[in-house]
Amino acid sequence: MRRELTVSHWGTYEVERDAAGEPRLVPLRDDPDPSPIGLSMLDAYRAPVRVGRPAVRAGWLERGPGSGEGRGREPFVEVGWDEALDLVAGELRRVRKRYGNAAVFAGSYGWASAGRFHHAQSQLRRFYALAGGSVTHRETYSYAAAQVLLRRIVAPMEQLETEHTDWATLAAHARLFVSFGGVPRKNAQVSPGGAVVHRVRDGLARLAAAGCRIVNFSPVRSDLEADGAAVEWIPVRPNTDTAVMLALACETVRDGRHDTVFLETHCVGFERWSRYLLGLDDGVPKDAEWAARLSGVPAGRLRALSREMSGTRTMVNAAWALQRAEHGEQPYWALVGLAAVLGQVGLPGGGFGVGYGCENGPGSRHPRWPAARVPAGMNPVGAFIPVARIADMLLHPGEPFDYDGGTHRYPEVRLVHWAGGNPFHHHQDLNRLARAWRRPETIVVHEQVWNAHAKHADIVLPATASVERDDLAFAVREPMAVAMSQVLPPYGEARDDHAILAALAARLGFGDAFTEGRGTAQWIEWLYERSREHAVRAGIAMPPYAVFREAGIARLEPAGGERPVVMLEAFRADPVAHPLATASGRIELWSDAIAGFGLDDCPGMAVWREPREWLGAPLAARFPLHLVSDQPHTKLHSQLDHAALSRANKVAGREPVRMHPDDAAARGVADGDLVRVFNDRGACLAGAVLDDGLRPGVVRLSTGAWWDPTGPGGSCAHGNPNVLTRDVGTSRLAQGCSSSSCLVQLERYSGVPPAVRAFEPPAFVRRARG
Repeated sequence: MRRELTVSHWGTYEVERDAAGEPRLVPLRDDPDPSPIGLSMLDAYRAPVRVGRPAVRAGWLERGPGSGEGRGREPFVEVGWDEALDLVAGELRRVRKRYGNAAVFAGSYGWASAGRFHHAQSQLRRFYALAGGSVTHRETYSYAAAQVLLRRIVAPMEQLETEHTDWATLAAHARLFVSFGGVPRKNAQVSPGGAVVHRVRDGLARLAAAGCRIVNFSPVRSDLEADGAAVEWIPVRPNTDTAVMLALACETVRDGRHDTVFLETHCVGFERWSRYLLGLDDGVPKDAEWAARLSGVPAGRLRALSREMSGTRTMVNAAWALQRAEHGEQPYWALVGLAAVLGQVGLPGGGFGVGYGCENGPGSRHPRWPAARVPAGMNPVGAFIPVARIADMLLHPGEPFDYDGGTHRYPEVRLVHWAGGNPFHHHQDLNRLARAWRRPETIVVHEQVWNAHAKHADIVLPATASVERDDLAFAVREPMAVAMSQVLPPYGEARDDHAILAALAARLGFGDAFTEGRGTAQWIEWLYERSREHAVRAGIAMPPYAVFREAGIARLEPAGGERPVVMLEAFRADPVAHPLATASGRIELWSDAIAGFGLDDCPGMAVWREPREWLGAPLAARFPLHLVSDQPHTKLHSQLDHAALSRANKVAGREPVRMHPDDAAARGVADGDLVRVFNDRGACLAGAVLDDGLRPGVVRLSTGAWWDPTGPGGSCAHGNPNVLTRDVGTSRLAQGCSSSSCLVQLERYSGVPPAVRAFEPPAFVRRARG
């Protein structure tokens, strides 16, 4: 009997059925630390908040394109699939004919499905490559600043992310693990393409058992917890990690403990950077006393740690949250610089990490190999935006923006077509985004649920969930491939994204080119066979497709077994034979290219730049709390916020906001109280949870609560922190999101709280008769 499994970004689950055939999910037996998030998927995908039929906003039906003021406020009219598809195809024809394809934004951003075939972004990109192109985005909300910077100074983020030194090698060689932003296990419960073996808990336990000391620079103690280890928590002031790293490097250089040979043979620019560290030009040494004033970390501890790091095999890690801040490029440049000064890059257990714990993949021994994807083709439209500049694009069409050394212009977008994500989760300053969202003439979304994304659209096409379709799952550096089984029938009239786009392609005259004559089953087999060809070339054995489908899962065994992984090992051994893909072929502590861009907010080396919102800013007199808006432990971003696990974590039906007991006492707040968190951009209601594992002056409101703008004065009644975060780029280099630079105030809410309506579908009306 065929083994039934399903894969989500937070894990792989086996399907068990009772005598009546009703399914339930259980964790994969091979997983040593399974995530509980997906266990309530089946109930969540049967919930009445699902989109059951195609729906069109009533105002758009009555007044036509351009009536965006009613988005998020007006009821919907349910229609049949043929009518909905005809409306979308008609709008695409109209906009393309009148304005060209550069007036269409194919906004597919989000984690979408873990399956290879039913991956909304891949399907949408393929569709628009055949339709004449569209405006797209570049980089990711997760680590855009790092992506743009690291490929210029050391290596592409995508390469580094999949080449982290593995946990076993770390345990064997590292004796000091220093992490900025922690190694949060809750984040490592997820992985693009699906986690199979969750390894971070075991990896940290191995470090502890081997006697490796672990240091956690973070305003949140729980960002790094290791079984069997007494982690040293250093509660650093948020947004000052760069200053701490500069000080550690400065103390190392000033004492003459830096690796001069490595800096000379493997790096460029150390002479210029060391002058900055030592204050030879500006008279300000970036030493421990200097950093202590900024970070709140005692100068003596910084000096001692600098000696410890240079005296033993040390891994220095930085979480992605550090670069999601104003001047977010700087902590990652400082991280690379600190590791270079220590001279341990490319040694087993030494060097740097750019995201241990941010996903499940880093630290795996399984080799990286290029599994096949749905072929997307070439996008004929060259216009793009940095991923976090959506509102800027819609509000300021035609205006220039800087990005990665070039100057570009925002396109004038008339139609937005979005599938596989939720911008009303990912984006910052949601009230600003809502204003921008009124600008396009038409917004079309594929959605599974009636979240804010769907409620602010014009045409909503119901999409299936991953448990409602067969698919194929491979994840980077995971040791298994999974044949995903359809566990449930589609909800209502929901269709797969591929089926939706195939029907649109047929109406627009390129249906055969889009499908290539293959049905879903044929496409899945095609992807498997192409992946099998790639695997053979990589020395990985995969069974025939029929055997794989019957077994439901296949181990991807590399020839000779899994081998130790050491990041940049070949470069360390011979930088001439194995140069980096930088302009110099070496690590760039000073970049002529970046310096040549003339950016005042991102010069040619790692420096301290004060953000506009941090606890040392003048604004802190009005908003004295720094908001940490991290990844939740009960869901992936906003996915499954309506599921049982996430709802059980709410306080008074709202997202919990954690705060230090001293901050709560100063405001008359008790555990479980309803509180209002606010600044000049917006406000939200949340439930107070007292936590002495936070640095005083820091509050933690995790992301993922569905935006519910029904609170007093238009605030979010449900606790979405992105009504508070600032919508500005990290710098003119990368233009990444800067959500981690955010000051707020908090007060006990004493009024009659509004009802939470986030999980309620919108109102529906009958079509007005003309």
